[in-house]
Amino acid sequence: MLRRYQLNEFYMKKVSIYTTPTCGYCKMTKEFFGANNIAFEEYDVAADEQKRAEMIEKSGQMGVPVIFVDDEMTIGFDKQRLSELLGISE
Repeated sequence: MLRRYQLNEFYMKKVSIYTTPTCGYCKMTKEFFGANNIAFEEYDVAADEQKRAEMIEKSGQMGVPVIFVDDEMTIGFDKQRLSELLGISE
C-alpha cells in the first residue's frame, strides 16, 4: 500500500515508512506525521513481499516501523529524532 501526503510546495524531504497493519508504533508514527503535515510514503510489509525484503536489506531487521527521512534511517517511533530530522520544533 502506498500513501502520499502533501507537506508544502516549496521543499519536502522524502519520508518513507515500512509498516504492518497491527503495529502500534507505526500508527503513532503516522499520527505524528499527520499532526505535523509531513508527507510520506507508506509500505505495508505484511502485504508486499518485495518491500519486506527491501526493508530487511536496508535495516538488517524485521521489526517495524522502519522510517527513512531522505537517507537517514530511524527504527521505531523516536519522536525526538524524527523531529530533528524533519526540522520540527517541539
